[in-house]
Amino acid sequence: PWATVFAHPFAHVQEDECGAIGFYTGGAPLTLVPGAHGRIDPDALEAAVARAGGSVHQPQRGALTLTNATEAGAVYTPDQVRALAAIARAHGMPVHMDGARFANALVALGCTPAELTWKSGVDALSFGGTKNGLMGVEAVILFDPARAWEFELRRKRAGHLVSKHRFLSAQMEAYLADDLWRDMARAANARAARLAAGLARLPDVRLDHPTEANEVFATWPRAGHRRAQAAGAHYYLWSFNSPQDATLDGPDDAPVGARLVCNWSTADAEIDGLLDLVEAEERADRV
Repeated sequence: PWATVFAHPFAHVQEDECGAIGFYTGGAPLTLVPGAHGRIDPDALEAAVARAGGSVHQPQRGALTLTNATEAGAVYTPDQVRALAAIARAHGMPVHMDGARFANALVALGCTPAELTWKSGVDALSFGGTKNGLMGVEAVILFDPARAWEFELRRKRAGHLVSKHRFLSAQMEAYLADDLWRDMARAANARAARLAAGLARLPDVRLDHPTEANEVFATWPRAGHRRAQAAGAHYYLWSFNSPQDATLDGPDDAPVGARLVCNWSTADAEIDGLLDLVEAEERADRV
């Protein structure tokens, strides 16, 4: 509880977990480390780690958590993971990878799971399933077997050792069989790439982050969002830095961001339908 966890400001553990890190650790804080597109910057991590520890008055250096693919739809390459893990290791910290979209990152990079995790210095992986087609299961992979027994106890104490666990295991077995998990991730990534390319061709649309996995972040005038959603488009309005602006209320010409997520079953027709809507909105704005 006296150690801090280093994470990106966009990280799910910071933005969307209702203080779970503090709860499960007995009070450990987060130290937020910036970087473009949801990726922690190595120099910023070095500086943040240097400020921590060394005194009884400060939180001590605890762990580093990386999200791959990031919350902004970018990916860490094995070299990028290795560079950050080396900083953590130099200061005696383990490395966790939040892999809710690990499959999407993996197929985007074309590397092996080992190259993206333990061979690059990752100690533990949250291996996602529900973001890639599973009904309701994730897995934790510990690359040091000596940590397994303690994790079993933590799982039990946290209420995650459920009866009928075989119904969770069955999902994971089917997911991994015949590379289904990678096939579904490839399909999702391909649809996102198609959507991003289509949006990039429109003059009033700005892509806010590189589309490297299955999420597209784009901005266009608020009036266009109103018309698109009135016509049946369903997506989140989005802003990492100014969430109060991610609303349909306000000036028509104000830029508003969108978070557009493609999954394994997204059809080309759905992508093209949204592109047609946005393009029609742009024509209406110019009339």
